[in-house]
Amino acid sequence: MAVVRDLRVLLRLSGFRRLLAVRLLSQFSDGVFQVALAAYVVFSPEKQTSPGAIASAMAVLLLPYSLLGPFTGVLLDRWRRRQVLLSCNLLRAVLSCGTAALILLHVPDWLFYLSALSVTAVNRFVLAGLSAALPRVVDAERLVIANSLSPTAGTLAATAGGGVAFVVHLFLPEGAGANAATVLLGAGVYLVAGLSALTLGRDRLGPDPSEVRQRLRTALAGTAQGLAAGWRHLRQRPAARRAMGAVTAMRFCYGALTVTLLMLSRYTWSDPSDTDAGLALLGLAVGLSAAGFFTAAVFTPWATGRFGTGGWITVCAAASAVLLLPLALPFAVGPMMVAAFVLGFTMQGAKIATDTVVQTDVQDSYRGRVFSLYDVAFNVAFVGAAAVSALMLPPDGRSPALITVLALLYAGVAATMTRLRS
Repeated sequence: MAVVRDLRVLLRLSGFRRLLAVRLLSQFSDGVFQVALAAYVVFSPEKQTSPGAIASAMAVLLLPYSLLGPFTGVLLDRWRRRQVLLSCNLLRAVLSCGTAALILLHVPDWLFYLSALSVTAVNRFVLAGLSAALPRVVDAERLVIANSLSPTAGTLAATAGGGVAFVVHLFLPEGAGANAATVLLGAGVYLVAGLSALTLGRDRLGPDPSEVRQRLRTALAGTAQGLAAGWRHLRQRPAARRAMGAVTAMRFCYGALTVTLLMLSRYTWSDPSDTDAGLALLGLAVGLSAAGFFTAAVFTPWATGRFGTGGWITVCAAASAVLLLPLALPFAVGPMMVAAFVLGFTMQGAKIATDTVVQTDVQDSYRGRVFSLYDVAFNVAFVGAAAVSALMLPPDGRSPALITVLALLYAGVAATMTRLRS
């Protein structure tokens, strides 16, 4: 296979191989930490989980990516990136140990969330540093291939980390000890990830001090001004603006359904006292949704050739609207698992098509700033959906009103895209 051949070529480069090891270990531990957070917030026997608590957990996971993302590059262009990968992973190991201690001490939820937020906030610097360092270990001819394979490998590592955390948690006695042990597992891998950065030279990943010209305050102000310029440019690109609006609305629906699924797994499909059974159901749903994502990645290139990018977004939204009510309204395990796969497929299919529209419709000089805005909107929509779900969902997750509203929103996206395209 071409992918295997390309990866084999890249692995011959020692710098790429060592940087990839840092990425795999870092994102593996991210997966462990995310599952540990979900297990503590949603599946702790001693906690009465609410949609509001889930919304808070999602905010902890996603808002640092959105709010810090555009500004991390300014700092990464001033700090040695090897030291960023080392220090941030070591810091996350320490912070994770602190989070595990807070779980055992049964502290107020706000203190736990503050600790978890600090871990995920530091993570943004690690991921941005890995991307910024890649051109220093791969030549220009292979950079496109490396940009394709390296993040994909990281995503697979995060999925594997989540799977390992699920298994570890299921085999430990229920309670705070199991949650704390899972967090400590993530802390151990963070430590190994940080130490693995030492295999790279101190200055190997840049930046070159001679290339840093702007003062930090000027650079930060310039970033904010750049985002405003990206927004003005986006307003002049209707195709990209429509696609981003459509996929943001679909992301909102997907986020609300994720909260619904969490509550059903915890309180409706299993005995609330048997948290392992609920966690296993959630793991199955996450796996099926991931399978939908993968299937969309394979199928979407053909579909966009057949329907066009805007047409494929419309098809994904319409299919979601038509299938959501019969699959979700019974609130039964089987149909809802099918929904997890189908809606994972349509969400990722629309996302891939939107990425393509933005890449082709937006001028190259504005593309980075527009994608930063896209990232903010995409993640904020997910957190906003969790907040709305917290207001509408009952404790058992059964809300026909919410499912109906989401189906109408999917239908509205399809109808709007159809009208604008015609």
